[in-house]
Amino acid sequence: MERDLTLFPSDNNGDALWQMLLDGDDLSQAREIEFSVIFPDQELALKFGQLLLENNQKLSFCSYQESEEYPWEITAYPEMPATYENLSAYQHLLETSSEPLKGKFDGWYCVSENK
Repeated sequence: MERDLTLFPSDNNGDALWQMLLDGDDLSQAREIEFSVIFPDQELALKFGQLLLENNQKLSFCSYQESEEYPWEITAYPEMPATYENLSAYQHLLETSSEPLKGKFDGWYCVSENK
């Protein structure tokens, strides 16, 4: 199978999706995808969480042990097909929305939908 760089560009999102496709994942299947944003303090993380809740987003809030500078994490759980366009658009939305609150995008994860 040859990689279509318009669907799977050469960046972190495109590389991850390409690997998922090679592993047999049906990327067109909607699934819950976890997007994490980390924050330097609890109050800023909670403000971001409130913003997501006001926009009907499912989320979790917890401490983040991987970073002393960013010890708080908000994870959003939208349901969508795992396409480059969807992942990149939601990531951009989180990055721009969290920037005023000193948030830092920390990646995404989803369970494989092998069909």
